[in-house]
Amino acid sequence: MSSCKPTLNPYSTSIMEKKDQNDKLFTEFPPVSTSQWEEKIITDLKGADYEKKLIWKTDEGINVRPYYRAEDLEGLEYLSALPGDKPFVRGVKKEKNDWIIRQDIYTTDITEANRIALDAISRGAGAIGFNAKEITSHKQMQQLLQGIDLLKTGINFIGSRSYPLTLELFIYEITGRGIDGTTICGSLNFDSIAWLLLHGDFYQSKESNMDEAEYLLQTIRKHIPGFRAITVNGHLFQNAGATIVQELAFSLASANEYLSALSSKGISVDTVSSSIQFSFGIGSNYFMEIAKLRAARLLWASIVEQYHPEKQECCRMFIHSTTSLWNKTIFDPYVNLLRTTTEGMSAAIGNTDSMSILPFDFPYKEEDEISRRIARNQQLILKEESYLDKIVDPAAGSYYIENLTASIASHAWDLFCTVEEKGGMTGCIKSGFIQDEIERSSAKKDMDIAQRKTLILGTNQYANPLESMTGSIEKPFRKTGTEATKYKKLKIYRGAMAFEELRLATENFAATGGKKPSVFLLPIGNPGMRRARASFSTNFFGCAGYEIIDNSGFGNVEEGVKAALESKAEIIVICSSDDEYAALVPEICSGIKTENKEVQIIVAGYPKEVVDALKATGTDDFIHVRTNILEFLVNLQKKYGIL
Repeated sequence: MSSCKPTLNPYSTSIMEKKDQNDKLFTEFPPVSTSQWEEKIITDLKGADYEKKLIWKTDEGINVRPYYRAEDLEGLEYLSALPGDKPFVRGVKKEKNDWIIRQDIYTTDITEANRIALDAISRGAGAIGFNAKEITSHKQMQQLLQGIDLLKTGINFIGSRSYPLTLELFIYEITGRGIDGTTICGSLNFDSIAWLLLHGDFYQSKESNMDEAEYLLQTIRKHIPGFRAITVNGHLFQNAGATIVQELAFSLASANEYLSALSSKGISVDTVSSSIQFSFGIGSNYFMEIAKLRAARLLWASIVEQYHPEKQECCRMFIHSTTSLWNKTIFDPYVNLLRTTTEGMSAAIGNTDSMSILPFDFPYKEEDEISRRIARNQQLILKEESYLDKIVDPAAGSYYIENLTASIASHAWDLFCTVEEKGGMTGCIKSGFIQDEIERSSAKKDMDIAQRKTLILGTNQYANPLESMTGSIEKPFRKTGTEATKYKKLKIYRGAMAFEELRLATENFAATGGKKPSVFLLPIGNPGMRRARASFSTNFFGCAGYEIIDNSGFGNVEEGVKAALESKAEIIVICSSDDEYAALVPEICSGIKTENKEVQIIVAGYPKEVVDALKATGTDDFIHVRTNILEFLVNLQKKYGIL
C-alpha cells in the first residue's frame, strides 16, 4: 500500500510561516494604552466638552462611552460560560442559533385563520399564533387546526375568552388524533398581570387568577408537558413607551410573581419556570436590544436559582420576540419594512428562541397576503441568506455589546429590586408605580419626537406632503387605556400618532371642502443658507401635510414679495442667513403686510440679537431646530380651524 505525501505549493505559505509573519507584523505596532487614547481624543476635541460630545446618555440612564477595550470585560464572570451553559447569556442552544419563525394570525374567522396558517406553514413558518376567542367547541378547534401537522408546527394561542377551555379543546384534538402529547410544543398567552394593566382591574380576583394558572400548569404537565402555560407580555411595556430597562425589570417582576404564587401552591419551581414564556418587544435601538435579551437570560437564571430548582436547565429563559409597534407609522408605511428588518436582526443576534415580525401595514389595516409574506420572508432571509442561524452566538466577544449587557442587567436589577420592595408587581400596579414610571419615560419620548430629537422618517422628518392616507385606515386610531378604571391603565400607543393626527386632520379638512394651507418659501440672499433653510422649512410644514410652494430663490425683495402675494399662500417663510435678516425681513414684511395683514410671515432661523426688532416689523414667528414642531403645528391647525 503506497503512502500519499502532500505536495507543497511553492506559491503557498505554511501555517507556521504565516503565524511567524503575523507575530512580526504586530510587533511593529506597539500597544496603545487607554490613557494615550484618551489624551489623543481630548486633543482632537480642541476644548469641546468630552461628556457632551462623546458620551451617549440613554433613556435608560446608561452612559455609553465612545469606545471599549478588552480591559472593560474584566470582572464580567459570565464570559467564561459557553453557549447553552448557565447563566445562558450566550443563549440556551449549544450548536447553532436557530430560532422558530412564528406567524401570528389575528383574525377570529376560523376558516380564514386556517387558510392563512396552512399557507404560512408551506412557506417557512415553524409556529403559528392563533386568536382563539371564537373557539368554543371541539368542532371549531378541529376546523382551526385542520391540515396542520402538530408534530412539526408549534401552536400558540395568543387570544382566548377562556384559556382553560381553549386548552381542554386543544388537548381533546391532540388525543383524538392519537398524538403523543410529549411531542407537542407551543404556548398559551395567559397573563393575568398584563390583563390587570390593560383593563385596570382583575377579570375575577388575584386569587382566582392564580387558581386558573395552577389549573393550566397541572393540566399541561399531565398531557402536553412541552407546552407553556404563561406568557409574560413584556412587549406591552415597550409599546407604552417604556425604556429597555423598564421593560426588562417589569417583565422579570411579573414572572417572579408567578413563580412565587404558584410554587407556594405546591407546584415545583422546575414546573413553573419551564411553563413561562417571555414575549419581548424589539425596537430600533439595535445594539441595546441585542444586549437586552442577553441581560434578560442572565437575570432570569439568577432569579430562578433563588428558588433552588432541581434541574439547572430550568433556569433557562424561553424568549419570544416580536417587533415593536411603538415606532411604526401609517404614513410612508414601507419604511416599517426597514425598521422591522433591523429589529429582526437584533432579536436573532440576541439569541431569541422564536420570533414574530409584524407586517408593515399592521398599524392601520388588516394585514394581507403580501404584507404577511414579506414579514415572514424577512426572517427567512436572515436565516437562508444572512446565515444568522448558523453561528451559535453572533455577538460573542464584542466589547461594546458585553458592556451594554452588563449595564442593562445592573440597571434592570436595581429597578426589579425596587418593585419587590414596594410589594411586587401587583402591588406596584395597584399603587400606580409601574404606570407612572412608564408615563414619565413615554412623556420624554413624546417630547423628543415633538422637538425632532428623535426622528421618525416620513412622519416628523422628510414627510411627503403629497401622500394621502384618507380612506386607507381600517383600524381604530386612538390610544388605548385612557378610560377611568379601578386601577390606572397602561396606555398603549405609537410614538408617531400625534404627528399622524395632524396630517389626517389636514387631509380630512381638505376632503370636506376646506382649503389646505399653503406655504410659500421665499429664499433670498446667501445661496447656501437660503437653500438649507428652504429645505428645513419644507420638512417642517410637510409634517402637517401643507402644500409647499418652493422656489429657486429671488434676486431682490420686490421680486420675492410680488411672487409671494400672487401665490395667495396663507404662510410665507423667509429663508436666508441670520446676518441678512435685519436688512431683508422689515422690507419683506412691509411689502406683504401692506397688501394682506392676515398672512403669516415666518422666519426660518432664530437670529436672537434682532428677534424683537423683527417681531416689531411684522414677523409672526420663527422656526428653528429647537422649535417644538408639534406644538407649533397644532397651534397653526387651530388658527385655520383644522383642529
